[in-house]
Amino acid sequence: MIKLIKIDEDSRVPKYKQIVDSILQNIANGNLKINQKIPSINSFSEEFYMSRDTVEKAYNILKERKIISSIRGKGYYITRTKLESKVNILFLTNKLSSYKMKTYSSFIDTLGANAHVDLQIYHCDETLFLNILDKFEGAYDYYVITTHFKTDELKHLSFTDAVVNAIKNILQEKLVVLDNIKLGTGDEVIKIYQDFENDIYNALKEGLSKITKYKRLILVYPDKAVYPYPRRILHGFRKFCVEHEINFEILSEVYDDMILKRGDLFITIEESDLVNLVKQIRDEEFVLGKEIGVISYNDTPLKELLGITVMSTDFNIMGETAARMILNKEKGQVKVPFNFIDRNSI
Repeated sequence: MIKLIKIDEDSRVPKYKQIVDSILQNIANGNLKINQKIPSINSFSEEFYMSRDTVEKAYNILKERKIISSIRGKGYYITRTKLESKVNILFLTNKLSSYKMKTYSSFIDTLGANAHVDLQIYHCDETLFLNILDKFEGAYDYYVITTHFKTDELKHLSFTDAVVNAIKNILQEKLVVLDNIKLGTGDEVIKIYQDFENDIYNALKEGLSKITKYKRLILVYPDKAVYPYPRRILHGFRKFCVEHEINFEILSEVYDDMILKRGDLFITIEESDLVNLVKQIRDEEFVLGKEIGVISYNDTPLKELLGITVMSTDFNIMGETAARMILNKEKGQVKVPFNFIDRNSI
């Protein structure tokens, strides 16, 4: 079997990718059959005078794509010979919130049977993000990524130098960036983005006539969070309040036994703060939407059920747009709609 593998020493294509491509080509040509044993990593590296790590990286990619499998003590075998023409996509997101899953679900639904998508979560952890990208380098046709990270102090970072360098290793035409327009990438990259500062500013302007009926506007922005939020949200909020001469306050959380006053209007970001706030409003027998108002950031089924007014990106459109651009081989950047949805809480 090893005689079937072609490695071009003069090619600029990485050796691990040449191994992957050569094995796939031999499967497509019928030279390799299902359950056929292939050389061990050591045998392969010795035959072609290349490092063991290079061969191992190629084999790991083939294992992730379920082309080969390993049996302890026996070696590596071909496990799939039907090479589907589907687009293989890595979907790498920072958390599994309900609105992130909206994006993912609409992305999957729009692609339909045309693609195979693997979901990976990196929990705003830079090291985990970098390890996932390194592990799956060269294994997919497209990489759909969001870039939201946390510092040791649990502050938000859009990206780091290490993240930018890792992303540069992905071919630009294979890259789809969600959320972050500020990430420095080329014209070949698909960008489906939010504009956090101007989104909240414009949404609050849309609700200005109702907002000005309240005495104080209070933003509950988690100063430290496991999944921190962009500080551009704060910038847009302050800009709105200053320009419209609105009395405002910024809190880091909804405290137990919060001092509530008639004429307060709260903006919550985390769902736990929203639940705590609504409970206290009811316990204190204030009338929600009249004596005390509530607006929440990012729509969820719970907020719709409770009749909570929201400011929210259209996460369904985000997923649909990303999928459509992949299917149609489009390039460029698209701003996702951000809506003020007026319900019964103001």
